[in-house]
Amino acid sequence: MLAIWDFSTGYQLLGFLHILAAIVAFGPILVYPSLRGTERIAKLHLRMTLPALTLVWVLGMGMVGMGKLPGSGDVKAWEMSDTWIVLALLCWVIAMAASWFLIRPALTDQSEAATKKFGAGIGITHVILVVTLFLMIFKPGASFGGL
Repeated sequence: MLAIWDFSTGYQLLGFLHILAAIVAFGPILVYPSLRGTERIAKLHLRMTLPALTLVWVLGMGMVGMGKLPGSGDVKAWEMSDTWIVLALLCWVIAMAASWFLIRPALTDQSEAATKKFGAGIGITHVILVVTLFLMIFKPGASFGGL
């Protein structure tokens, strides 16, 4: 239902870019296990995945700041203290940490320890993706209510 609200064009543009950045950030991670061990995938991670994950945060915060209820003047659709936003930010921090500290160093390292870190990082990232999708769709604890 929220998707059909008449939000501003700027808000819709931020939403489009936010989703696009999430696809760019999480898409390659889904195929990393089959591409691991090449310098090319490590460069992809540093030049595309991590910057896209950063853009997800920037654009998401822009959407939180711009989200106003249509036809209600300045009534904000959600607040930074909303449960779904706080949990989504926590998920983002976990995804960034897993990406930087577990996945990135293990992309070109084939040792046993690196393989375990890599697997943990990929697993954490996949779970975070699912949890964040749930939060973005159902918005539990939203100040104006979720779907």
